[in-house]
Amino acid sequence: MASIPPSQPTWQPESSRWPPRLIDAALALHDNALSVAEPLLRAHLKEDPFDVAAIRMLAELAGRIGRYKDAETLLRRALELSPAFTAARANLAIALYRQNRPTEAIAELDLVLDDEPDNPGHANLKAAALGRIGGFDEAIELYETVLKSAGKQPKVWMSYGHMLKTVGRQADGIAAYRQAIALTPELGEAWWSLANLKTVKFDEADIAAMQTALTRADISDEDRFHLDFALGKAFEDRKQAPEAFDHYAAGNALRRTKIDYDADETETFVDRSIKLCTPAFFTARAGQGNDAPDPIFILGMPRAGSTLVEQILSSHPLVEGTSELPDIPALALAVANYPQRLEALAPERLKALGAEYLRRASVQRRTNRPFFIDKLPNNWAHLPFIHLILPNATIIDARRHPLGCCFSNFKQHFARGQAFSYSLEDMGRYYRDYVRLMAHVDTVRPGLVHRVIYERMVDDTEAEVRALLAACGLEFDPACLDFHKTERAVRTASSEQVRQPIFREGTESWKPFEPWLDPLKAALGDVLGKYPEVPSDI
Repeated sequence: MASIPPSQPTWQPESSRWPPRLIDAALALHDNALSVAEPLLRAHLKEDPFDVAAIRMLAELAGRIGRYKDAETLLRRALELSPAFTAARANLAIALYRQNRPTEAIAELDLVLDDEPDNPGHANLKAAALGRIGGFDEAIELYETVLKSAGKQPKVWMSYGHMLKTVGRQADGIAAYRQAIALTPELGEAWWSLANLKTVKFDEADIAAMQTALTRADISDEDRFHLDFALGKAFEDRKQAPEAFDHYAAGNALRRTKIDYDADETETFVDRSIKLCTPAFFTARAGQGNDAPDPIFILGMPRAGSTLVEQILSSHPLVEGTSELPDIPALALAVANYPQRLEALAPERLKALGAEYLRRASVQRRTNRPFFIDKLPNNWAHLPFIHLILPNATIIDARRHPLGCCFSNFKQHFARGQAFSYSLEDMGRYYRDYVRLMAHVDTVRPGLVHRVIYERMVDDTEAEVRALLAACGLEFDPACLDFHKTERAVRTASSEQVRQPIFREGTESWKPFEPWLDPLKAALGDVLGKYPEVPSDI
């Protein structure tokens, strides 16, 4: 949601107080020479294990390489030694936020803001964390307070725009993004944020400005690939498919260099899940887990219509939409040697995991409606786990034509996650693995999953909506057909599309790009030709 920069060091090397080794480590961190800084810090801490400045530096190093749990441990140690170390507490809040623990991050930020109330970075992070738990109004108010005193901060304007978009204030969101661009014309993420609204059409001046920014040698790779994605959308809107694909391809290629993704690992994971999840495996665990019927999981591929399905269901008076929750992956991946070790989990452990999921999800609840939605698409990989810990949960698989779905992902830059989506071949393999696991679940647990085919929803909306509600055990409600009139916060890339009546254009938008999709077709294999049916031998 919000743009949260890496933790920035607030310390400065002070030769009068620090030994030379620590000064060298600080300078190396400043230059991002992590391989130089780490041994210096470890050697210093071996001699002086109570040096909180060095502990914080080592935590910052861990955070920069994505080891947020290690960073958290180090920062808690620094605060144990020096509870008034505000900079360490601010870093701890960032580490917690990046581990999808926004409530804990907010608690730390409240303490930090007591000490440094005028720091816009702390307020920006708190607003982002509030957005994670659905505190949108409070987050918007906080952004507006920050911008009164820090109105020349383009990334704060951009984060403010994200929040406004989420609550449906599109015109205000556009104005915020435009203000960010006025302050920093090469800020690629702000241009992409406008494009990602799906409703903004760039004019000649916009395109010229983005093209000029791309010619600069001094812009970051992040600005560069965001600009390419935005220009791809600009040229696609103008029906200039070759130019659009060139920019999409360039943006994806550069983004792929920043990502560690191995399609073979996904394939192996699915193989192991299929091998584990036999009919006997589920039969032996019948009656276990938490029996709450509250959750409705909408899963599948991103850009397959899951936000539409969520909007339809959230229009029902008994269902609350809570968007994409990070809790199932966090709980699943806390199981050692996952997924194989699922067979070793005792009944009481499965029940406790279900209860823990419900506790975590309750942070996002804002109503007393009996059912709530978790629409994290990637939960398809954890479907067996979901069924074990929450056997009475409703499972909806949102599925879309392989080429339409995969190309929609290819032209989408995601704020986080979806590492498979920056290569046509990786994308095709990922879609194929998703279909393989879902087909297996259909075989071993017939009727567990209700599938919504996007194209069918477009062609016969009322029949599909009625079938969807029936699968959830809900009576038909006409409001579900007027889903675009439902006022609620929507955090995903489809936020503006689901505020409009259903439309057909999305089902065929891939066709002008078909000449470039051969790698995708090859990776999909027979899953493509037999859609929406599933080949029996995949």
